[in-house]
Amino acid sequence: MIDFLYETPLSAPLIFDSHAHYDDSRFTDIKDELLNQLPKSGVGGVITCGCDVNSSKSACEIAENYDYIYFSAGIHPEFANDFEDSLDTSLLEIGSLAKHKKCLAIGEIGLDYYWEKENKEFQKKIFEEQLKLANSMGLPVIIHDREAHSDTLEIISKYKPKGVLHSFSGSPEMANEVFKLGMYIGIGGVITFKNSKKLPEIVKEMPLDSFLLETDAPYLTPEPYRSKTNNSAMIYFTAKKIAEIRDISLESVLKLSFENAERLFNLKAEG
Repeated sequence: MIDFLYETPLSAPLIFDSHAHYDDSRFTDIKDELLNQLPKSGVGGVITCGCDVNSSKSACEIAENYDYIYFSAGIHPEFANDFEDSLDTSLLEIGSLAKHKKCLAIGEIGLDYYWEKENKEFQKKIFEEQLKLANSMGLPVIIHDREAHSDTLEIISKYKPKGVLHSFSGSPEMANEVFKLGMYIGIGGVITFKNSKKLPEIVKEMPLDSFLLETDAPYLTPEPYRSKTNNSAMIYFTAKKIAEIRDISLESVLKLSFENAERLFNLKAEG
């Protein structure tokens, strides 16, 4: 039984959640009920992201069971050490999953110097190998960057992938460099937090064709429900905050984000 599910007033499928983790254990007992309910709150698309080979397979299974859900396959930097002895084999498995018709990206990949500080060089190696894989397959990437802004920017400037820096936490200056590369930034519940300083500044000036909305569900639930488990319907509050900052309608924010996702992930071509 779902303990809490915000029902948005949306009557059309305007929400595209570009980053969620519906294979997370917090959803185990409520996943089917929740994912059947979300379209009733205006959720028209979701990417549930893999973090290693097994979670990428789980994400694929979820996507196969719901028309509006897609997935990504990749190795998250927090799990880099798990693949030191099996990187080549694991990359082949990720590449195989990425051929699935509902796989939209290689991700979640990137660098994390907050949780993992002792293996920076191997993190960079895995990141670069997955960028090469994505470029070879013509797929965008979903990038995790936590306290690794300089190295992340250096590497994406080298490989120039299509893609998004999810839950963007860099500076306005970094955001401008990301936009120059033709990439997107992902904006989630953090924009609603009282201690969010840089992100509102970035949102105020960003090109409106260069952002995606996301949840990182079950994490980073927006205000006023920050203590609850996050889900894709909660994007309503993220969009509402962006609409206030940009002085445009909430519906415009949602439509722009959906169009941006369709363009980046080639969804219109998918049909």
